[in-house]
Amino acid sequence: MEKVTQNAALEQITAITNVRIFDGDQIIAPRHIVIKGESIISVGGDIPADATIIDGENANLIPGLIDAHVHTSIGGLRDALKFGVTTELEMNGDFTKRGREIQLKNVNDVADVRSAGTAITAPGGHPDELLPDGDEIPAFVLKELEKLSEEDREAMLAAYAHDHEEIPQVTTVEEAIKHVHTQVENGADYIKIMIEEGTVMGAPGLPILSDEILKTAVTEAHKFDKLVIAHVLTALSSQAAIDFGVDGLGHLFIDRPEYTSELVKSIADSGVFVTPCLVLNSSIIGNPALELANDPRVHSKLSPDWIDILNSSFNTFPQGNMENSFKNVMDLHRAGVDILVGTDVAPVPVPNLGGLAHGASVHHEMQLLVKAGFTPIEALQSATSKPARCFGLHDRGRITEGARADLILVNGDPTTNISDTLSIKSVWFNGSQQLG
Repeated sequence: MEKVTQNAALEQITAITNVRIFDGDQIIAPRHIVIKGESIISVGGDIPADATIIDGENANLIPGLIDAHVHTSIGGLRDALKFGVTTELEMNGDFTKRGREIQLKNVNDVADVRSAGTAITAPGGHPDELLPDGDEIPAFVLKELEKLSEEDREAMLAAYAHDHEEIPQVTTVEEAIKHVHTQVENGADYIKIMIEEGTVMGAPGLPILSDEILKTAVTEAHKFDKLVIAHVLTALSSQAAIDFGVDGLGHLFIDRPEYTSELVKSIADSGVFVTPCLVLNSSIIGNPALELANDPRVHSKLSPDWIDILNSSFNTFPQGNMENSFKNVMDLHRAGVDILVGTDVAPVPVPNLGGLAHGASVHHEMQLLVKAGFTPIEALQSATSKPARCFGLHDRGRITEGARADLILVNGDPTTNISDTLSIKSVWFNGSQQLG
């Protein structure tokens, strides 16, 4: 009986009609799509006679959103989906292919996820300064575990145990090569390197691996056809990452030195993408996400713990200012660099990592991109088609025939008012309607 039901679901045909469609690149003329099972089978064209009709009532249909920089958990993936974020890209954590098989077995109500596995960093280097000391599971993790079902709790404990096994030390070229091999064997979808000396994080003097070790790690990852993303928060570390041959910068430099124009040209000429995480830069300089936290479209979907986190901030570099970040991201954008939406949100609500929350912060990031100077359509592209293309996720990020049916139906018009992305009527994930 279960097999029959599953097959029936795969054959289910649904037409979403009377909608204005942003396909990931632009507004298109067709006013309906047809879904069969998990995929979009047509955009416009004839509607099959046996299709279930969902009237969009002239709302806007956009692709499921992609957060190109997170640190996540089962709870985080659930929250993401509530906000139409159908894919999260983890930049240091457990959700490699191996981790997904352990943690997400029989878990269906969460966003899709890809992962770098454990990032390459120096002993005692970033992100150690952000983590609690000792081997015991910290109180904030235990608190989060209490909210989960028994099955989810066991999966998260297993993942936590795996994540906190002794992490292989990287101090030599040979160890860097071995580390890359280990991540690939675990099913890492890409590789992450850390270049962070700590000033911006309120911990100056953090150890960093040598240029030779980092360049070797990049070269080794490329032998496995893996993208390499670098954690960088300053102009100096950004140029170093470009020199090492990375494929993407996982942050936007928060300073704006005199040689910024030369750096922008270097980044553009290299062909890398940049995930600026403006929401993080804003938090780092001391800005809590108060307006977002108080928005009823957000407040109603998040736990009180996450609302508290949105109402706080990192505040590790209060001498910074957002105007520099806005100018930096616009310089890169005008130079033709692919800008991707990402948030760097933590897996669980952590008091010192404020201003960010799963799902909600993707919408905030798009708002900040528009504030910097992006058009709403450009901001939407940065959360849909661009991250899908840059990470080789060719089955998503666009509303087109053959794509995954990851979709959001929203009231208003986000192509002219980006805040309307939060006015969610319904979400489809892999063809299954989650909300609405």
